Amino acid sequence: MTTTAPAGASAPPQPEPSAAPPAPRRRSLTGGGGLFVLPFLVFFVLFLVWPVVQGLWMSLTDASLALRDTEFVGLANYAEAFGDPDVWSSLGNTVFFTVISCVPLVLVALAMALLVHSGLAGQWVWRLAYFAPYLLPVTVVTLVWTWLYQPDIGLGNQLLTSLGLEPVGWLSDESVAMWSVAALTVWWTVGFNFLLYLAALQSLPVTYDEAAALDGAGAWRRLWSVTLPQLRHTTVLVAMLQVLASLKVFDQIYILTKGGPNGSTRPILEYVYDVGFTGYRLGYASAISYVFFALVIVISVVQLRFFRQEG
Repeated sequence: MTTTAPAGASAPPQPEPSAAPPAPRRRSLTGGGGLFVLPFLVFFVLFLVWPVVQGLWMSLTDASLALRDTEFVGLANYAEAFGDPDVWSSLGNTVFFTVISCVPLVLVALAMALLVHSGLAGQWVWRLAYFAPYLLPVTVVTLVWTWLYQPDIGLGNQLLTSLGLEPVGWLSDESVAMWSVAALTVWWTVGFNFLLYLAALQSLPVTYDEAAALDGAGAWRRLWSVTLPQLRHTTVLVAMLQVLASLKVFDQIYILTKGGPNGSTRPILEYVYDVGFTGYRLGYASAISYVFFALVIVISVVQLRFFRQEG
């Protein structure tokens, strides 16, 4: 049964529609969150943008630590860099070091993470042992390995002698020196990659591995067909970070070998240092560094496209 309003009665007042909310106002950089970003922008411009611009201008001049006056020379420094055999040899050393160090730094880190993740007894001991070298400063690492590489009393040659083999000039033989530096680098920095892989393994869902086990897949089959495919993105990240880090190698080589013997271990950054601060040619050193910077950008872009296609 419905009720109707009596005749002559006015209809109840309808609520007025609410006004539309005001459009959000754009905050200026000087207000709100911009004040929190401003200190970072100041440091970013002062310590990154301005040095890059200043270095680019310096590469177009004959700036020198030995001369007070500076003249604009255009692209002369770049032309000299492309024709300098020392640039190409040091660049070849850098690429060679990157290749022989990146492969074990990825594979060894993955193997270490798999061993720890498999449930070995004494987990904290293994994690500490694998990651602790990464916390050491480069001076300590090179000092320890310098003693290990000593030709007469070093542990390396003592082990070879005990096995009836000839001692090796770890840092004096041109064909061995770079491999010695790569071994040091792998021992020193593999802990960081190990930590990335271990974190990735611990975040993987166990349902896929359990399903494969129920289907009768063995441990190796589950590793190759289930675990490793799920680590593809972590491997891409580790490989990209490691390539960029190896291309910028300088500290351990400079302290350990000074680029010797006969320049066989001198990377491109050490040559930039020698030209700029030993030869006093800041303009030419800047040009070489920007050529190397362009090469790093190209390698990074190629890596991104390759791994994107693989993914």
